[in-house]
Amino acid sequence: MKKKQTNTNEWDTVIESEHSLFDINFKELWHYRDLLVLFVKRDFVTVYKQTILGPLWFFIQPLLTTITFTVIFGNIAQLSTEDSPKIIFYMAGITLWNYFSNCLTSVSGVFNANAGIFGKVYFPRLIMPLTIVISNLMKFGVQFLLFVCFIVYYTLINKITPNIWILLTPFVILLMALISMGIGLILSSMTTKYKDLNQLIGFGIQLFMYATPVIYPSSAVPENFKWVLDWNPLVGLFEYMRYAYIGIGSFDAYSLVYPSIFSIVILFLGILVFNKTQKTFMDTV
Repeated sequence: MKKKQTNTNEWDTVIESEHSLFDINFKELWHYRDLLVLFVKRDFVTVYKQTILGPLWFFIQPLLTTITFTVIFGNIAQLSTEDSPKIIFYMAGITLWNYFSNCLTSVSGVFNANAGIFGKVYFPRLIMPLTIVISNLMKFGVQFLLFVCFIVYYTLINKITPNIWILLTPFVILLMALISMGIGLILSSMTTKYKDLNQLIGFGIQLFMYATPVIYPSSAVPENFKWVLDWNPLVGLFEYMRYAYIGIGSFDAYSLVYPSIFSIVILFLGILVFNKTQKTFMDTV
């Protein structure tokens, strides 16, 4: 179907059955920005609309997780926190990890979760993964505020020493969003055909947490396992979080080079795979 402009010979809408793998209309995403805002509002309001505590769960969940990690890994297992307060050490890792894992899990199931609406109306399918990343960013903001409150408290009692590197926080969060979205887009394309991957993804994310310095510092990893951290693009981001806000560990700007390159590459690959899958996924969902 083609729609023709009045008094001109130019088409303003062209619908075709064949598209190139690299045919990604980013300009169309901007035209549908109002829909993106609507979906973000929907996600933020409906998730806790019929709950007793409502948005307070944003604070309760990371706080309870932090207390659990402090008791189990800090007090019972006696894992090193490099002489920093245990509760703030674990909260730094949990706050960042929650955002990554929530985005990755939700984006990886975007086709199956939205098959109904995808089959009824047209809009750029990338709107849904973007909605997930932005919605979780709002939740992260609430949890990050709780983290900052603890940072201020421990700074006032001279237990920790934040530094100027905290100014890089928006960039680090952006890298976390790009990496989670890129990997999620690739996995979402696979789950349309292989349903049991949904179970493996949740299990895999739990295992991946232990390959990332969420509950331990990188310095605690034995030398023969250092190669695992070298290949993990999230390591530099977690090391940054603790160095900038707590003042422990080691960090320099070069630590963000690998995550930056990885985020660009994985997002590019994810969009390509997603763009290819979206044309035929209704036949397999």
